[in-house]
Amino acid sequence: MTEEQGRTERKPRADAIRNRERVLEAAKVVFSQGGTEAGLEAVARQAGVGIGTLYRHFPTREALYEAVYRREVEQLAELAAALAGTLPPLEGLRRWFGSLIAFVATKKGMVAALALAAHKPPELMSYTSGRLQDAIGTLLRPAAEAGEVRDDVTPDDLLRAVIGLSYLQDGPGWQAQVLRLVDIFLDGLRLPRREA
Repeated sequence: MTEEQGRTERKPRADAIRNRERVLEAAKVVFSQGGTEAGLEAVARQAGVGIGTLYRHFPTREALYEAVYRREVEQLAELAAALAGTLPPLEGLRRWFGSLIAFVATKKGMVAALALAAHKPPELMSYTSGRLQDAIGTLLRPAAEAGEVRDDVTPDDLLRAVIGLSYLQDGPGWQAQVLRLVDIFLDGLRLPRREA
């Protein structure tokens, strides 16, 4: 084994993994707040690490933005699977959309940053869309099969509707307003109860 192979196969230390997770969690908080405080120094302060530690894990601003974005998408996919196994379908869908709206809040704070990374290949957007549609399908299919909602609505329909509602709203309290609109929207998808 060469020295190069030994370095690439070594597992990260536990403290390095913890620091990386702290940076990602801090970046989510800082980016969702947006504004001028959304700099990497603010992320390092929020995480309680030095700026050098941040750069060791994420050598560029774009790498950090992309890592936060991918992590959020994976967490949403995991949440859909967990909700599908524990809640009635429509309630699971409502709760999941609440988390999706929080994800959009992080993205809205990252708009300027994502613009910096616009030169990236479309793979990230394709990956995100696919994972989110699969997550919605995990919750939507059982609701349709149970006769709770229309069966002609697709995961893409719902994803576009909620993302669109989220980007149309702005200002303080926009997330609560979107959640209210999502409730109205989901109520509109309900099928009338069949008489026994």
